[in-house]
Order: sequence, then structure tokens, then C-alpha cells
Amino acid sequence: MAGGALHEAKRPVSAVLAGPYGHPFHPMLVTVPIGAWVASMVFDLASRFAPDPGFLAEGSKWLIAIGVLGALAAATVGFLDLFAIPAGTPAFRTGLLHMGLNLVITAAYAAGFLWRRAGEAAGPVALGPLLLSAGGLALLAVSGYLGGKLAYRYGVRVADEVTQAGGFRR
Repeated sequence: MAGGALHEAKRPVSAVLAGPYGHPFHPMLVTVPIGAWVASMVFDLASRFAPDPGFLAEGSKWLIAIGVLGALAAATVGFLDLFAIPAGTPAFRTGLLHMGLNLVITAAYAAGFLWRRAGEAAGPVALGPLLLSAGGLALLAVSGYLGGKLAYRYGVRVADEVTQAGGFRR
């Protein structure tokens, strides 16, 4: 049973939608929100020190929006990956926690975007939205750890060892 469950978690629900065997789309898509949100934090911090901070605050706001849209795309295929994991397993529970954190993070960034739209863009990013983004990044690091655990420890959507061994033959 355990071998069958492991095999099931490695195969996509739909290769067209979630990515082919051993090469899921979810890890590729998560680079968009991660990169956008990290860059937005750099812009936030830079806006606190720049003589003309408005363009940095405005850029950060739109990077957050790009990150939210990217997170929604990543979540769509992430759901498909989650559905491939047998319920009741440690991998499934880890996947649920990973998903829940990512939904909270995305909601926090969406709220941060709306908060920033309502505020002034001429000055530096206000402390409240900056702290919300910093908290979002901290949770994102925890969620990323869980995503790594799913792939590297549990092998979710990773090709089996026989397939992987093909990359090491001469």
C-alpha cells in the first residue's frame, strides 16, 4: 500500500494542467510571487532611505499585485498536485499546511495592495504595510520549507529513483 501511495503522489492528476511526470509546473510558477514579493520588500526598504521615494513605493505596490496574480496561478496547479497525494498521509497533511499558509500569505499581500492603493504614494512606504509585507515574507519562508519537504523528503511529483538514475548513467 505504501509503495502504491508513493507512486500515486509522483504522477500528475493531469499532465497537461499540472505538468508532466517528474516536472511539475507548480515549482516553476512559484518563482513569480516569491521574486515579486522579495523585490517589493527591497523597494519598501529603499523607499525609507531614498530622497524621492514615491517611485519605489509605487513599484512595490505593483510588484505585490504581480505576486498575488502569480500566487493564484501557482495555487491552481498546486491544488492539482495536492489532489495526487493520498489523504491521511504525512505528505498530505504537510501539503494542507503548505496550502493554508500560502492562502493566508496571498490574502495578506492582497490586503496590503489595497491598503497601499488607499494611501499616499508620494512618500516612503508606511510602517504598517511594510510590516505586513515583512510578516508575509516570514510566512513565505516557512511555507517554502514545507514545499521543499514535500518535494525533497516525500518526493511529491518527483520522478522515482529508477527514472532519476537515468541522469547519472554514462
